[in-house]
Amino acid sequence: MLRGFYTAASGMISQQRQQDALSNNLANVNTPGYKADQALMQSFPEMLLAEMGSKQGALGSKGLPYKRNVGSLSTGVYVQEMIPEFSQGSLRETGLDTDVALVHHELPDENGSVFFMVQGADGTTGLTRNGNFTVDQEGYLVTNEGLYILDQAGNPIQTGGQEFVISPEGMINTVAGQTILGTTYIENAHQLEKLDNGLFAGVEGVIPPNGSFTFQQGFLEESNVDLMQVMTQMMESFRMFETNQRVLKAYDQSMEKTVNDIGRIG
Repeated sequence: MLRGFYTAASGMISQQRQQDALSNNLANVNTPGYKADQALMQSFPEMLLAEMGSKQGALGSKGLPYKRNVGSLSTGVYVQEMIPEFSQGSLRETGLDTDVALVHHELPDENGSVFFMVQGADGTTGLTRNGNFTVDQEGYLVTNEGLYILDQAGNPIQTGGQEFVISPEGMINTVAGQTILGTTYIENAHQLEKLDNGLFAGVEGVIPPNGSFTFQQGFLEESNVDLMQVMTQMMESFRMFETNQRVLKAYDQSMEKTVNDIGRIG
């Protein structure tokens, strides 16, 4: 019976983590380039139950031991990891020159994705799909958090505060001349570590294959969160939490009866 407590409790904890992920997706439904998190649940290893005893031998001889398999016993579930979904979000026209969207065409791998390269606060290169850029007081192209947007050579892009045009191939005019907006291709984007503010890190990328994507200036890639799907999943998760809660309550009532009634000495 005590094992039932742990099994029901693990189900409640898993559904709570699922709700946290869904709530975060819901909160970022309007965040450009946001990639929805998916909770990957895994069951704990099952246990094989067996009945063990002894059978009385013929003519009162000593009993012979025997073992009979009863079946497997599940020991609950847990959230193994959170995996972002890297599918392409829909495009929204803004008309702003500083807004840029990456549009996938034919990527070599279904799990692959192309990212903008930015310079993180610690100086390392980070990746993002959020093309909602701006120009800082010094004329550099930056994210809304003030991180430098890099060119293909890994250098910050200095626009001089002037109007600029980004071609479908990523060519952009700068103070020093023309350069290519920095992008990198990650063959398996699920290996990336998700950081704050829509940034990713952790895996070395390569130059994206020709023709696999284009830039679209004046557009933003919207979040790939499916609002109706998230609301449905939240309701299902809440019902599963309530079910485990009722199971836990039933175990608690059975334990109370065992202690107070069955175990009472007359």
